Amino acid sequence: MSAEKKSRRFTNSWGFVLSAVGSAVGMANVWGFPAKMGSYGGSAFLIAYLTFIVLFGVVGLSAEYAMGRRARTGTLGAYELAWSRRRKSLGRTGGLLGWLPLAGSMCIAIGYAVIVSYVLKAFANSLTGALMTADTAAWFESFSLAERSVVPYHAIVVVGTLLTLLLGAKSIETSNRVIMPLFFLIFAVLAVRVAFLPGAAEGYRYMFSPRWEELLDPMVWIWAMGQAFFSLSITGSGMIVYGAYLDRGEDVVALARQTALFDTIAALVAALVIIPACFAYGLDVGAGPALLFVTLPRILQSIPFGRLFAVILYTAMVFAGVSSLQNMFEAVGESLLHRFPKLSRKAVLAILCAVCLGIGLNMEAITQWGPWMDIVSIYIIPIGATLGAVSWFWILPRQDLLDEVGRGAKKAPGRLWYGLGRYVYVPCAILLCGVALVLKVAF
Repeated sequence: MSAEKKSRRFTNSWGFVLSAVGSAVGMANVWGFPAKMGSYGGSAFLIAYLTFIVLFGVVGLSAEYAMGRRARTGTLGAYELAWSRRRKSLGRTGGLLGWLPLAGSMCIAIGYAVIVSYVLKAFANSLTGALMTADTAAWFESFSLAERSVVPYHAIVVVGTLLTLLLGAKSIETSNRVIMPLFFLIFAVLAVRVAFLPGAAEGYRYMFSPRWEELLDPMVWIWAMGQAFFSLSITGSGMIVYGAYLDRGEDVVALARQTALFDTIAALVAALVIIPACFAYGLDVGAGPALLFVTLPRILQSIPFGRLFAVILYTAMVFAGVSSLQNMFEAVGESLLHRFPKLSRKAVLAILCAVCLGIGLNMEAITQWGPWMDIVSIYIIPIGATLGAVSWFWILPRQDLLDEVGRGAKKAPGRLWYGLGRYVYVPCAILLCGVALVLKVAF
């Protein structure tokens, strides 16, 4: 087997799960989940969220893994295959439709790289100690409201992430074997430290005391559904390419369950840091990006060894951001290699670098990348995710999907699994898409 083909396979299921979890774990876990949990009923939101995590993890995520493995390629090839299996003449249509979710991956990567650049700057300022004496609000505004304010960090993030993709799945797996265990360890250390803050107990009570009446609010379920959907990165693009690198003997449903489990643990550990800390200091848990760059640094300034914990926090966040960017870039890069086979991997990665920095360097201010991310999250990502769900469960013949999902499984999923996908998962995707488009909501 050639070196190129070997690089297109994960070594084993553990390496795959760590890479998939790395893709799923990101800002949605660290500021999105705690903020929504804090704003929409605490433990009531958690119950609704876990319900959708189970459904989307077992059904939606495993379907994307299976489609990638079936097609043996990423987004464009998977859509082309699904539609051609319905009718051969529809393959071209499917291939064209696949460009939308793929564009979503690229557009999110452009904005996400700016956010990770902010995190890298915070890490550097924590390392020097400058963040420990700064007015955190003024410090955040000094670069978040200015143009071209984080250029060196931005270049390091984009170029560094793309360099980890030179060897395809092999290098993604190798980096995530280090990144993800450290991420969990770091946040576990922070959660233990936060537990000793005066007033933290109020945060735990808010998180875990059942308030059943909140479950009667439809918006609690809508927000929980959206958070679960996009936390697992079921966007009709990114997870397909990781599935393409899976061995035929792997159980995709079991792998999807493991991915969902570790992603949920990451979200809960982040919440155990953020929510009790905010209660301890009387701060707003729903502050969004300011939570990471204003609120938490302010807390860290006031505790013993705060500088050390700041370095630890932002190290974990850099890891989470890079592992998510890996998936976004790999989804686009692999599809370009599939569609234009004469291009080399190095050439494709150079193109991605030029596009990401060419656009991103001109939108480093939050007033620019914020609206950009909203547009992508409201329009492109929900439509792309819905296209994927419909393609797998309504376009691709049922037996094709069941055969691939059942390959390598000790007990192959059957009618119940397929029924949940077709009549529950797909309607959920359509509902979220409709809510996003009508209410202009970015999940």
